Amino acid sequence: MTDTKKVLITGGAGLIGSIIINRLGNKYEFSSLDLRAVDGVPSTVANLDNLEAIIPAFNLIDTVIHLAADRSPEGSWDSILKNNLIATYNVFEASKLAGVKRVICASSNHAEGGFYLDAPWKHINDGNFHLLEQDNYELITEKCMIRPDSYYGVSKAYGESLGSYYNDYHELSSFHLRIGWVLEDDDPTFSPYALSLWLSHRDTAQILDLCIEAPLSQRYDIFNATSDNAWKIFDIKHLKKTLGYIPEDRAGSNFIRREYTRRD
Repeated sequence: MTDTKKVLITGGAGLIGSIIINRLGNKYEFSSLDLRAVDGVPSTVANLDNLEAIIPAFNLIDTVIHLAADRSPEGSWDSILKNNLIATYNVFEASKLAGVKRVICASSNHAEGGFYLDAPWKHINDGNFHLLEQDNYELITEKCMIRPDSYYGVSKAYGESLGSYYNDYHELSSFHLRIGWVLEDDDPTFSPYALSLWLSHRDTAQILDLCIEAPLSQRYDIFNATSDNAWKIFDIKHLKKTLGYIPEDRAGSNFIRREYTRRD
């Protein structure tokens, strides 16, 4: 018999899934649900828009980490509907049916990206740090209004709402991480926007570990999730206070503009 938690990752073959498996693989029994298999990890290859096809992957799972989605802020409505809205409903429904204890959802800063249109946050995105005094400007908290900047952002706000419903009426706990930006090369120095939103690989792993280990008495919550960056836009105090997050990394002020190529 083992007390090792069984954790299913939707999108286990993607960047964040790979980070979690590589850094926490000795602590948890991971499995993956994705469009392609993950080497060395039990994998279900299926599309999340097909509830019947994915249900077997949830059997005997303690925690689900839901990462799979169309991750593009430019994603079309048809793609977001299929890969984000329907897929997220199917993940919660399959989790409920299987008796999963908690779903940890990748929400996004894009659920509140509309704030980037306004000062002081616009100054940060534009790299005009000289217009602000560091650590002396308003930060966006989890209690601010939902203000999505795209259909993608709308889908992430929807996921947070769906999680609240399943917690209240189906006793399925969920945490929703408004992730800043996890980068393939872990280097945010290509733009001021990346400096503000950077979530390093090791801080990513720490946050997911804390979410998995949090007691089930913590039923539902939303957390901003970035490293402790010098010119952050999102307040991470709630994550620190509630789950004990201690960021290990901090992006500074220096950047050289260049193109960034995303891993799919």
